[in-house]
Amino acid sequence: MLHKKNASLWLILLLLTLPVKAQNAAATKLPDTPAGGRVAAYVKAFNSGDEQVMRQFIAENVAPSALQQRPVEARIEIYRNMRSDLGRLELRRVAEASESAIKVLAQSKEGEWLELGFQFEPQPPHKLLGLRVERVDAPQTAAGEVKTPASLTEAQAVAFVENYLKELVAADEFSGTVLLAKGDRPIFQQAYGLASKEFNVPNRVDTKFNLGSINKIFTQVAIGQLVAQGKLSFDDKLGKFLPDYPNRDAADKVTIRQLLDMKSGIGDFFGPRFESTPKNSLRAIKDFLPLFAGAPLAFEPGTSRQYSNGGYIVLGAIIEKASGQDYYEYVREHVFKPAGMHNADWYEADMPTPNLASGYIRAGTDSNGKPARKSNLYTRPAKGSPAGGGYAAAEDLLKFSLALQTGKLRLPDFRGTAGAEKRTSTEGKPPNFPGLGIAGGAPGINAILEVDGETGYTLIVMSNYDPPSAMEVGKKIRGWLAQIKN
Repeated sequence: MLHKKNASLWLILLLLTLPVKAQNAAATKLPDTPAGGRVAAYVKAFNSGDEQVMRQFIAENVAPSALQQRPVEARIEIYRNMRSDLGRLELRRVAEASESAIKVLAQSKEGEWLELGFQFEPQPPHKLLGLRVERVDAPQTAAGEVKTPASLTEAQAVAFVENYLKELVAADEFSGTVLLAKGDRPIFQQAYGLASKEFNVPNRVDTKFNLGSINKIFTQVAIGQLVAQGKLSFDDKLGKFLPDYPNRDAADKVTIRQLLDMKSGIGDFFGPRFESTPKNSLRAIKDFLPLFAGAPLAFEPGTSRQYSNGGYIVLGAIIEKASGQDYYEYVREHVFKPAGMHNADWYEADMPTPNLASGYIRAGTDSNGKPARKSNLYTRPAKGSPAGGGYAAAEDLLKFSLALQTGKLRLPDFRGTAGAEKRTSTEGKPPNFPGLGIAGGAPGINAILEVDGETGYTLIVMSNYDPPSAMEVGKKIRGWLAQIKN
């Protein structure tokens, strides 16, 4: 039986995530610490199936800064979807534990393995900042052995992919496009489902999909280019480029490096103010700033990490000041054009755009027991931003990945050592390209781009259904790719 996949199984989605590996055996008991107690309380509240119990847990255990970004009722909606999808959770192993982070392995009611990553405030009382939930492969056995399936040829792996996707589509669990390439050569490319349910328009292999947070990587590339040109430095303060930034504390303390690395303390633009703002008024960087820029910092810059869409809005504003160009024009000219990404852009929601996939949110089931869905039009800004919400076709993402692998474009080394500015270049082949894993997701939006630097495989999955539709497909395909013996 196909497993139902509901929206948003995570509260924090890291920008750069590489494929999940099987876990080694670890401790089975939660630590006797405030953080460990909160994890135990979360599992107990989750398993209660009682939304009032979960509300009480949230009120007592979630940090105020996190509640400001995602209020209680939004969290209850996520809980409702997760509980319907997963049933009870059985805690099996503690993979990592510290005062500020705990990672555990659990099993759902149907036996699938999940990794739950809890992030806490670095200082007492160590309240919960965020939770990331991801389906993972079964862990190793106590003897340290992993069941290894028989090896596959490339053609056999592709056949498995085709059959798997047909099954998902028949159950209306996936709509989108999948592209698998070896180097610059696509070996599988197929589209499924409808780009427009209203007009019965099918998705095509060149349909443009919303990328969600994948757009952040284009903002990173743009910053790296400006660093290489000497127009800014990773350690420049925010206020150097935005002297009128509403939060003086942020302007004086936050660096570009911290913005890139989600260590700025600047929060999110999603929240009550976003919910009450007409979405057709959000079309430029200046429209997003009032949603968060005046709020206090969530923590002292550099002392913690917290997912921040707001920080990437600020990076977009800095790009405009440093380059003298509109952010969108800069990225079109200096990222999309060099890579040959002809279909990539920030298409506006109320402007007719041919061959553009509309997003659809899970809304219960229909009379046949299949997922019922509604448009995500009122959940997203009229135009995307430096933090996400732009569009591209699958081939555009393949071209972008090839531009990174050949050195035509470069990711900035903002986590590197001194001299990273000098090493950041837009020319020359990067030595030993290590690979890449990025994802984006929101209601009616999910996309992944993964590049295996060792095997040369690139996997792109784009969906106009809720998360984790693309991520689940990607995880399944990764498993078959790992079995290919050349």
